[in-house]
Amino acid sequence: MLMTTTPFVEGYRIRRYGPLVASEAVMGTNLFKDYFAKVRDVMGGRSGAFQNSLADARESIMHEVQEQAKKADCNAIIGIDLDYGEVSGKDRTMLVVAITGTAVYIEPIA
Repeated sequence: MLMTTTPFVEGYRIRRYGPLVASEAVMGTNLFKDYFAKVRDVMGGRSGAFQNSLADARESIMHEVQEQAKKADCNAIIGIDLDYGEVSGKDRTMLVVAITGTAVYIEPIA
């Protein structure tokens, strides 16, 4: 399924607008990952544990909005907004990933 952040797809016309599609994922990280992520932040470099968690969450919610669009008989999602965030508590950090977009049915311009 075509997914884009733009409001249209060049070479295609929107034949029908479907519903807003949205999904969120809140993923916990454990203290072990948190500790090594903090060490890596101090020492410099990238936190592989956080990156993997974010990638997993992103893939999951992208799949969910595709399923929502298919149920609405749409073949594309336009105007996608993908947001990331973090919620920290006393002993735990939660990673938040959210996606929204508009499901549409598009066809090539003849």
